Amino acid sequence: MRRFTTIKDIAHALGISVATVSRALRNAYDVSSQTKQLVIEMAAKMNYKPNFNATGLVKRSTHKIGVIIPAITNYYFSTVITGIQEIAQQNDYHLILYITNDSEELEKKIVKDLSVSSMDGLLACICSPSDSCMHFQELIEDGLPVVFFDRVPDEIKVSKVMQDDYNGAYMAVKHLIDRGYQNIAHITGPKGGFLTENRLQGYLNALLDHGLSAKDDWIVYSGFSQKEGETDIETLFHGKDAVPDAIFAVNDRKAIGAIVALKRKNIKVGQEVGVIGFTNDPICEIITPTLSTVAEPAYEIGIKCCQMLIKHITKSNFKGNEVVLPGELIIRESTLRA
Repeated sequence: MRRFTTIKDIAHALGISVATVSRALRNAYDVSSQTKQLVIEMAAKMNYKPNFNATGLVKRSTHKIGVIIPAITNYYFSTVITGIQEIAQQNDYHLILYITNDSEELEKKIVKDLSVSSMDGLLACICSPSDSCMHFQELIEDGLPVVFFDRVPDEIKVSKVMQDDYNGAYMAVKHLIDRGYQNIAHITGPKGGFLTENRLQGYLNALLDHGLSAKDDWIVYSGFSQKEGETDIETLFHGKDAVPDAIFAVNDRKAIGAIVALKRKNIKVGQEVGVIGFTNDPICEIITPTLSTVAEPAYEIGIKCCQMLIKHITKSNFKGNEVVLPGELIIRESTLRA
């Protein structure tokens, strides 16, 4: 089978990095004119046939954007997708959706199988730990524009759009304290995630600033589902002499799981144990008692991350940055004491 020349072959021949070759082919602002010329000449000499946008050699666009998300069935991600789709349609791009089901292994397989020739750019919400995302770095080095949103990797320095996890968590815990709750537990997501750690830090600092101490066994790591929220309550309350009088959940699904589990134990939610979540899923107003939460700007995140990606695709000198959008405290019955 015929072997086609790759940008790695060009990099090896010139003794420079793959990333530099990729940026040179895209006419990036941070590569010198001399280096760009060397790359173009070597590419022509080696009969390199680019299969994605390589400004200066070929201009071909698929007008497709890949989107990687952990789930599609919950309110937050479906709302983000709505925002992404609105901007994509306005700019004549089609979406290719990939669902990881919160599986790190599946995420790595999806990214490994992606072809840079099949899309112009990628939007990604990760489920891998923040320090285990080099599979995305390889795509970026191959020249694919990537923007991360919501759950983002700390180690990879590209454009990111996220909600203010730290201040949202701080606001939620401060609200519990202002309502008179003193023994506040935190049921959170997988350990090591950027979102998980930021919300944890907001929880810890809110306690510290108000003269309350955090207990290690009152911080429970697990997944993001309602079922795991129920299991976390069993961990906190089963056979314990001292139990929390309030729960801050990393998202609404876990908070709803906490309410279900507390009611199963005949514990009055709000009056005996307060519960607050993070998202503002519509089910917050349906469940009894209604759920206090921090509203995330999901639609705005979708709009902003897609706008940034299209700028990366269409403007070779667009530097990009990190965008952090604020949340809003929504007070309902689950944190109202008699």
